[in-house]
Amino acid sequence: MPTPPRPSPAAKKPSPKKPSPKKGAPKKGASVKKPVLFGLVVVLAAGLLGFVSYRATAPDGSASGTPAAATEPDPDVHRELAGLARRDAGDEQALGRADAPVVLIEYADFQCGYCGKFARDTEPELIERYVDDGTLRIEWRNFPIFGDASEAAARASWAAGRQGRFWAFHRAAYAEDAKAKGFGKDRLRTLARQAGVKDLDRFTRDAGSTAATEAVGVDRQEAYRIGATSTPSFLVNGRPLAGAQPTAVFTQAIEAAAAEEANVGSAGDQAK
Repeated sequence: MPTPPRPSPAAKKPSPKKPSPKKGAPKKGASVKKPVLFGLVVVLAAGLLGFVSYRATAPDGSASGTPAAATEPDPDVHRELAGLARRDAGDEQALGRADAPVVLIEYADFQCGYCGKFARDTEPELIERYVDDGTLRIEWRNFPIFGDASEAAARASWAAGRQGRFWAFHRAAYAEDAKAKGFGKDRLRTLARQAGVKDLDRFTRDAGSTAATEAVGVDRQEAYRIGATSTPSFLVNGRPLAGAQPTAVFTQAIEAAAAEEANVGSAGDQAK
């Protein structure tokens, strides 16, 4: 599961007085390892300060004996995270019924190889099995973390959505060889053409607009607020999943969420 590269620290200038180390800061010379856990996540939603731990394993599940399914923090946190589902019937970056019992939110970058793996290997099956029968809604969030090309691709996907071609652009941008060809200006127009975007001049204007930058920024800040630091990251009715997990991990999470929603509905009917 990729994480954005970190810049090398600048060389420190000698100081006549050595300041006291801050509490919790790493000691000099200590190595910084890539975390296996997303870590403790601060969730700011509806006035609730909650914590949730994301556990990221390799896409083939080899990093751990168990899949990177959601941990079980305070149920209130899950409910707050589930509230991030926008359920906007006019959202071009969403698939499925606005009132579907299960919503999968994906935070992804078009330059992320594991995001492409999910898009090609897993998502089509989830659409066929769960979106088409009304169980699942998929909501995309642009989470560009790999620099200018990622940012440009994110804005381009939004622009394609303005003409109803977001998901066609999504498929083109995640095709097996797409990443190697890059996401320069001309290449993005080519992808838009492949996606069936009719007005390419409007596409270019929209992709370079302030509105595109703001829309991508809203998605990205949402990802940061819930503590996502790598792509792809997912929420299934508020329960986190990390990485391009095997399809079985997603089907298990979706079916569990659907069963939970059915039980909640049944309890309400009985109460009446």
